[in-house]
Amino acid sequence: MDQEYSLACDGVVFHYPDTKEPALHELTLAIPKGSKTAVLGHNGSGKSTLFLHAVGILCPQQGTVLQGGKVLSYSKKELAALRQRVGLVFQDPEQQLILSTPLEDVSFGLRGSGMAEPAIAARCREVMELLNLTDLSDKPIHQLSLGQKKRTALAGVLAMEPELILLDEPTSYLDPLSETQMLKGLEAIHAKGTTVVMATHDMDLAYRWADWIIVLDHGRCRAAGRPEEIFAEREELLAIGLGLPLLADIWFSLPATVTIGQSAPRTSEDFTAILHKLLES
Repeated sequence: MDQEYSLACDGVVFHYPDTKEPALHELTLAIPKGSKTAVLGHNGSGKSTLFLHAVGILCPQQGTVLQGGKVLSYSKKELAALRQRVGLVFQDPEQQLILSTPLEDVSFGLRGSGMAEPAIAARCREVMELLNLTDLSDKPIHQLSLGQKKRTALAGVLAMEPELILLDEPTSYLDPLSETQMLKGLEAIHAKGTTVVMATHDMDLAYRWADWIIVLDHGRCRAAGRPEEIFAEREELLAIGLGLPLLADIWFSLPATVTIGQSAPRTSEDFTAILHKLLES
């Protein structure tokens, strides 16, 4: 694996205690640097276990994990450096938020790194503006909505300026407005050059958001590629219990005479534009 990959696994095996089947079963995959990658899979497919390996919370029992082209080392010093480069945002923000207000929580990791106070204040201000949290800086965390808590957890990770951010189901249980705010924040983060990886059950979101898709099944990588390639293999996805994005399902159900020469649309706007073209012709 080379430097073009932000994160890679090579033959990784991991068993949790007292489980018959491995959570990761000779897992081999690579996440392109600078990508927006969606990791798909049913419950128990290995998504969260993969993320815990990426930040060194779990260590492979066989195989290797590579970040930035280098095999992970598990010394205390190396793990501290890894967690500066790779940030993980848990599905439940309550697992991540430990202080009283968003501003206190976002500044906590920076303060632990020894950064000077003026620099901490500037970094926090930048991150909270990016994620539309400025007006909530001093609001008690227990009074925040779920979407606001999720963005605060993301801000705490982002403040450390990692090169790779991993998010476990970042939009789950969010209302449409909160989801839109979260995705806008992720777009801004990605635009700065950060590799963003999202584990999600939302096939429609994965299809329109990601530029790279990884499909996990029973701890193995079943497929990896561009969204239009992955979702064209509808029978394989259905066989492992995954649904299809509505837009892709409609598109790949159309006769080849309609879709030939056309790139699969990734958004409703793209689909509408293609339909207008077809009707005009």
